[in-house]
Amino acid sequence: MRHPTFAQPIEAHLDEFNRTLPQRVRSQVPLLNVVVRYLLRSRGKQLRPMLVFASAGACGAISERTHIGAAMVELLHTATLVHDDVVDQAPMRRGLASINAIWKNKVAVLVGDFLLARGLLLAVEHEEFDFLRVTAQAVRRMSEGELLQVQRSHKRTLDEETYLRIIRDKTAALLAACCQIGALSAGADQSRQEKLATFGERIGLAFQIRDDVLDYTSRSTILGKPTAHDLREGKTTLPLLRALEQAPPSEAQGIRKLMQSSARRNGHIERIIAFVERYGGVESAMATARTLVEDAIAELDSLPPTEFRAMLIAIARYTIERTK
Repeated sequence: MRHPTFAQPIEAHLDEFNRTLPQRVRSQVPLLNVVVRYLLRSRGKQLRPMLVFASAGACGAISERTHIGAAMVELLHTATLVHDDVVDQAPMRRGLASINAIWKNKVAVLVGDFLLARGLLLAVEHEEFDFLRVTAQAVRRMSEGELLQVQRSHKRTLDEETYLRIIRDKTAALLAACCQIGALSAGADQSRQEKLATFGERIGLAFQIRDDVLDYTSRSTILGKPTAHDLREGKTTLPLLRALEQAPPSEAQGIRKLMQSSARRNGHIERIIAFVERYGGVESAMATARTLVEDAIAELDSLPPTEFRAMLIAIARYTIERTK
């Protein structure tokens, strides 16, 4: 499996991780093995295990404990993706048909539950109870963030403070946990664990803001137009919130009414995108993401100048430079 250039310091560990992960989720139920094997065909960016390994290396050394932590967070992350696809009724995931699209919701929910349980059992089996504490807190925050987003989507109102709370819990909490678990596995003290967790949270916020910007700026290979998935689902994200701040009140009110309408047509979507462009919503959101990344990197100042610290910095910059 090809890895990003910045992952070179941990390449051997990632190869070992990918070799052993399927063994960690084997089941006596044949259907589970079939579905999990299908899931593992597309591993995605593997950002979370990379953060575990790089954080451990930056704090001392990568060990078997680190591999346990990396497997835990990857299984947890995969479980949440399976459950998210059920909640969102998503037909695709990473270019392949989703689990719920092939095996329906009941199987998808149970497979997600299995992956979550298997990840948590890894910690119990190896008596990594500190990992369990960090991971359980992340799961709680992710669930709360998802439910808050559902609640606000029904009301179709959102302010920036609530938006940031949602993405801090939904996305950033797990990246913070990855970095803290990596530090824990290397025997880092509490102060260093907290710095790594703060680093992870800030790049998690930047990562999600970049995702939300790409919803306005990425182009469909077929249509050559912005994909606007979130807009079509009625989700208000930072680019729109910033544009609403800058626009005249009457124009902003018109856009809010379009967002609150359950019948958003293509013409409405194009009008909202043009509004965000006109009032600098994308540029303003990206400025915030860049600040978050620089603040995150500052948390690493006390670490020795190793290749692992350099990798963490490269990951931080990648979160806002990526195009997909």
